[in-house]
Amino acid sequence: MRPTYASFQALDRQKQIYLRGLSGIRPRVPADMDQLATQAREHLSAEAYAYVAGGAGRGLTMRSNREGFRAWQIRPRMLRDVSRADTGVELFGRTLPYPLLLAPIGVLEMAHREADRAVGRAAAGLGLPFIFSNQASVPMEEVAHAMGEGPRWFQLYWSKRDELVASLVQRAEACGCEAIVVTLDTTMLGWRIRDLDLAYLPFLRAKGIAQYTSDPVFQRLMDEPGPEDLTQTKRKLTPQLLRSVYQLLRNYPGSFFGNLRSGRPMKAVRTFINLYTNPSLSWDQLAFLREHTRLPILLKGILHPDDAQKALDHGMDGIIVSNHGGRQVDGAIGAIQALPAIAGRVQGKVPVLMDSGIRSGADVFKALALGATAVCLGRPYVYGLALDGEAGVRAVLENLLADFELTMRLSGCTRISAIGPDTLQKTPVHG
Repeated sequence: MRPTYASFQALDRQKQIYLRGLSGIRPRVPADMDQLATQAREHLSAEAYAYVAGGAGRGLTMRSNREGFRAWQIRPRMLRDVSRADTGVELFGRTLPYPLLLAPIGVLEMAHREADRAVGRAAAGLGLPFIFSNQASVPMEEVAHAMGEGPRWFQLYWSKRDELVASLVQRAEACGCEAIVVTLDTTMLGWRIRDLDLAYLPFLRAKGIAQYTSDPVFQRLMDEPGPEDLTQTKRKLTPQLLRSVYQLLRNYPGSFFGNLRSGRPMKAVRTFINLYTNPSLSWDQLAFLREHTRLPILLKGILHPDDAQKALDHGMDGIIVSNHGGRQVDGAIGAIQALPAIAGRVQGKVPVLMDSGIRSGADVFKALALGATAVCLGRPYVYGLALDGEAGVRAVLENLLADFELTMRLSGCTRISAIGPDTLQKTPVHG
């Protein structure tokens, strides 16, 4: 029987796995996050794995995300009666059962046909917020319907047209999203060598643009004359080009032949490329967003304490310390390395969340101890999706939650507020 978030317990998860082992049943989704990625790779196309697993340049930032956690060690305390623990945390008036959200990840159709719907259902079953990606494979309204009363937020990429920004935000409010997350670090795509070596960008095949093609403002913008772009460049007719065009026509909403006659799939891709991100985005433009939503606004991609201060000065409601999972700037500071200074600057005035590099319950614990209100999980749930759809996502989440709860209790903490700087020490440097 599938547990609900109200009844989920770490020891129950552990016991369930061991008891099934008596019948020779091993988990389909590995608890080892490294093994999880390895097994998922076998279920993903080369292009899909490169898109999900890859980072910018040589992957130095991805490495910093992981190595940053090794700079800290947990100092457990004993004899504190940890027979029970409260793992709940409050965010914007909602009490969450765990300090965990699902980070926005685009183009989930590359991992599983149910894509965002499967992830939304798994998150809702555990009471965890799912941050809808701006680059989703399924329109936000459909995912909201699949989630029922489950909590959800919306991630916004600020496009070149403010009327599209306003439309996306209004739709997010209407389908029950409880916060807007503005991703700041992707005003242009980073240099992602795995994707470049495969010469593959899913958006050119109409994958990951469902929020756009379902938007009335975007549909209107498709009919406006646009500037010359790469989609209008003459290309040599090859079997691969024909396959790409076929995929484009199949991926766009509507019938294959209807799309062939209308030409709207190519218009959608052209319009998307021309509007996708806004390199000229500045702090002053945040006022426009505040005028168009009553929801809390969080800024995602903050790595410098001075930018955290600017977020406060501009009336933002929260910060997400993130380097986009290492996908944008090669050699950037690790998110966990940036967290203490930012939390110190914010001083609890607004929630500070963190993503990029979370792979274990100990990672969650350390992030909370260094000042995070909650953390966001990214790539691992996509690997679970690839392995076993909704059940795979749920398994990844339950494993991480169980790991965190056990780490918390075994360290002598029975509530989230007990996890502070005194529960950690710096890892000794041996010369």
